[in-house]
Amino acid sequence: MFSSWSLRGWLMFEKFGIPVRTHLVGLYSGTMQADLAPLHPARLVPAVMTPEGTPLGESLAIAETLAERHPEAGHWPNDPAQRATARWLCAEMVAGFRALRNDCPMQLLRVYKDFQPSAEVLDDLARIETLWAHARKLSGSQGYLFGAYSLADVYYTPVAARIIGYDLPVSAEARAYCLQLLADPAVQAWRNEGLKITYDPEPYRKDLPSQPWPEAALQTA
Repeated sequence: MFSSWSLRGWLMFEKFGIPVRTHLVGLYSGTMQADLAPLHPARLVPAVMTPEGTPLGESLAIAETLAERHPEAGHWPNDPAQRATARWLCAEMVAGFRALRNDCPMQLLRVYKDFQPSAEVLDDLARIETLWAHARKLSGSQGYLFGAYSLADVYYTPVAARIIGYDLPVSAEARAYCLQLLADPAVQAWRNEGLKITYDPEPYRKDLPSQPWPEAALQTA
């Protein structure tokens, strides 16, 4: 519900048909370090244990390992130029957009109204739209960034949740892409599981007016 990196980890498996056994980590309850002890020295989510018993942390390392072990799954685009660009977009997401990530923590509960993005957040949004437009120009896609769903779409799904969840100003094309990502059945399943857990206090709650999560818009998407 709140962990953007955990969502990415889940989608790397779920969207590409790779079986995985998941474990709940107490990210907000103070038990995270103990919960991750069996995967030492991994210290953040997502983290996985390979079938051979090798612990693996950091999302890009997990993504590349899955793509290497399951080349038939289609994690990356087939076209070399598109594949290189998809890696670029994922790496920039990992390393950048700090204002957006800090000011707009991911949450899948509601749409905040009257949120005033800083100049730095607006710069991040402009950069994201530039990268998305570049990917589509290269691929000729009108939907997912490189035609078929890829790891690039995985990495930008939590970004989409931030854009929608804080009602951030983006183009109509970008908003449609965000709704497409969030309408995915795997994302919906993730959200539904998250709704079963309650938090007191709720992480990242903002004192702003809000509307319910846009179920109708997602169904249309």
